[in-house]
Amino acid sequence: MRKIIYAMLLLVSQLAVAQAQMNDMQDMQKTQPITYTCPMHPEIHSGKPGNCPKCGMKLVKEKTKAMSKKPVKKASEKAGMPMDTAKKTAKQMPGMDMNSSMDKAKEMPGMQMDKMGAEMMKEAKADLGPIKTLPPDGPPRTVKYNLFVADTTVTFGKKKKHAIAVNGQIPMPTLTFTEGDTAEIVVHNNLDEPTSLHWHGLFLPNKEDGVAYLTQMPIPAHSTYTYRFPIVQHGTHWYHSHYGLQEQIGMYGSFILKKRREWDIPTIPLVISEWTDVKPKEVDRRLHAASDWFAVQKGSTQSYSEAIKHGAFGTKLANEWKRMNAMDLSDVYYDNFLLNGKNQLEAARFKAGDKVRLRISNSGASDYFWLSYAGGKITVVANDGNDVVPVEVDRLIIAVSETYDVVVTIPDNKSYEFLVTPEDRSKYASLWLGSGTRVSAKKMDRPKYFAGMKMMNDMMDMNGNMKEMEGMKMQNQVMDMNTVMYPEITGPEKKPMPKADNGSKNTGMGDMKMGGMDMSGNHDLVTLNYGMLRAPQKTNLPKGPWRELKFDLTGNMNRYVWTLDNKTISETDKILIKKGENLRLILYNNSMMRHPMHLHGHDFRVLNGQGDYAPLKNVLDILPMERDTLEFAASEPGGDWFFHCHILYHMMSGMGRIFSYENSPPNPALPDPKLAQRKLFGDDRMFHLMGQASLESNGSDGQFMYANTRWQISTLWHLGFDAQMGYESETMVGRYIGRMQWLLPYVGFDYHYKRPGKHEKNIFGDDSRNMFGQTSNKEQRRTVVAGLAYTLPMLFVADMRVDGNGKLRFQLGREDIPVTSRLRFSLMVNTDKEYMTGFRYLCTKYLALSTHYDSDMGLGAGLAFNY
Repeated sequence: MRKIIYAMLLLVSQLAVAQAQMNDMQDMQKTQPITYTCPMHPEIHSGKPGNCPKCGMKLVKEKTKAMSKKPVKKASEKAGMPMDTAKKTAKQMPGMDMNSSMDKAKEMPGMQMDKMGAEMMKEAKADLGPIKTLPPDGPPRTVKYNLFVADTTVTFGKKKKHAIAVNGQIPMPTLTFTEGDTAEIVVHNNLDEPTSLHWHGLFLPNKEDGVAYLTQMPIPAHSTYTYRFPIVQHGTHWYHSHYGLQEQIGMYGSFILKKRREWDIPTIPLVISEWTDVKPKEVDRRLHAASDWFAVQKGSTQSYSEAIKHGAFGTKLANEWKRMNAMDLSDVYYDNFLLNGKNQLEAARFKAGDKVRLRISNSGASDYFWLSYAGGKITVVANDGNDVVPVEVDRLIIAVSETYDVVVTIPDNKSYEFLVTPEDRSKYASLWLGSGTRVSAKKMDRPKYFAGMKMMNDMMDMNGNMKEMEGMKMQNQVMDMNTVMYPEITGPEKKPMPKADNGSKNTGMGDMKMGGMDMSGNHDLVTLNYGMLRAPQKTNLPKGPWRELKFDLTGNMNRYVWTLDNKTISETDKILIKKGENLRLILYNNSMMRHPMHLHGHDFRVLNGQGDYAPLKNVLDILPMERDTLEFAASEPGGDWFFHCHILYHMMSGMGRIFSYENSPPNPALPDPKLAQRKLFGDDRMFHLMGQASLESNGSDGQFMYANTRWQISTLWHLGFDAQMGYESETMVGRYIGRMQWLLPYVGFDYHYKRPGKHEKNIFGDDSRNMFGQTSNKEQRRTVVAGLAYTLPMLFVADMRVDGNGKLRFQLGREDIPVTSRLRFSLMVNTDKEYMTGFRYLCTKYLALSTHYDSDMGLGAGLAFNY
């Protein structure tokens, strides 16, 4: 009886507390207005939604502050029971854990979802309406495909180029199975090189996963290989080559797994891809060479003259002060973008009122794509092969290697454009649904690069680290920092307005036109983010031991090095996991680019505020400065499973890890594991050749480098037309140190001969002694050297060295200062009283007009060759 009385008192007290808190909240809501602020600039306050006048980001609701008022006694205290006593009593009572109940309440999915999100999902379900299902077309069976891989020639760009086709087509054939079937796929490799095929997002035996040198040896040229595995899931997936860079030139296709009772709705598999006329190996080399020719082609160099034109000279200086190059939204210039192999794709069979499901796979090597529709809202119904509660949006961005199922409605008997736009908005591709008059989707304006540059300046410190904002939780694409670059959200970029001369300050939002930005964009545009995805069933992991792992996504755009925790795949051991354990991965993006991280052979839960109904995915797009959490169950019987960035050129640079099940039996598809590991590690250890050479009226100079992730071998020369101009050559070997690789210790050999002229002087006067007071040996030098090169703010390189004769030299210089989109300026000076300054004008990717003045060689002009 005593326990019952205690329980009743506790229940009454808790109800009273809840009522008092509700009354307090209602009072506060009545007295406190809703205000908005900027996540990046908390000093900004506004009484209505809009955009930040400083950076252009969308304003968010400020947290309601507690009103200053008399403390109200809790009901438990009024009843004569202190709160700590109530908790203590509750703990003592059998079957009642107060703290546990409160924790569970916090995790209840209904309490995690805001009202707007719930309403959006409810409305999306209503608009989608009832969808019938089809009965199974028979019992599970073995479905066999023969795939013939062969070289071909295509004209997707401006020229005829080599590609790889399967069964004579690009993309590869759509492979369709039903849950419960067995897949038997026979690959006939008619290429003159090996290949392999990976089944993206599928649960299958490890030896069937198709990763060359990790789960199998590649399929040799002119041979046949059979993949065989059970189909144990459903959804939209895709498949692609996992050997070298073959994916870039045609080896990708849709992989559709039907449910046993599939939707009865017209369906189109849609494979998005890119095409470049440049060979993939050359693309990879140029990225490592830090060539900005792709930016020239896209019009995104962000030179100093362009910065001045846009009123962003200070932003450009700040950017280079932090040792950053110009930013971009994608690495590569592409000649075309394709939907099922075409830039303009038509599906004319639909009429007014029809609903169409698009099974979309982003099979691009390096581009994210915006998806929008001229016929109205887009209803998202699945992601990465997993159903989600339907949600309606105006647009969404699909990461590299992601899949989405969306449903669109044909409003009238017309042809409506489903528009696919790369993130850098350089071009677009279209799917036209329906017949009749064409209704175009609104094209996306070019990004405001200098607004993005300013944002990056604010986000990064002087050490190259992203600065986490106090009190700001960035995760799951909810806060897209790139919004500042989107004209449709923040308005078109304007020339800077002249400053008012009356000294007045604008403290309100006003017409939101400040700092060269017009904030007249569309603030009501609904863009999908991961926080809006909700699984239709609970996705809790099975019971088991838990382990937490943390990774920083790191990189160096200047040298195109991409890593996890500043280590490539070849620089780390495999991560051992045990079957039956649950793993929680916390990923922080400490780089300036977004990364689509993909886990082979498993789905993971994305902790996005949906509680028990967290969505399941196998690819997670992580924006700069985001900290995202995912969980997965180690449920496979064994094997090595790849976890990597799916931007092809980032993966080849070594951005990934390998999860390896403990005590896995030997993989019969890898008869020589040591050889396989050397081949696998060879990708991120690969050396790339780069450099430039000029032939001018005063002689020739240039430099060539052979470099990989950490090491660099270089040789430079300055050759005059006679001995009085001098002959010089320096050959060095060095290793980059640190995450940002600003420090390069090196050793090498220096040869320098110059015949002195009569009364020879330069701007520093007599050069027979260096600036350290030592007798100069530059007229006759054959010696070893050792030194340190360090990249300073403004991207100047300071080089301090000593030679075998004890002579010191300090040199300061910089190459390729972007004056205009094509004009580059260089300068150098050192303590041997040598100096140089010059210009190059880029004519083509390999050729430039050049001129320079050298303290030894004098003035010259001619041609420069870039590689």
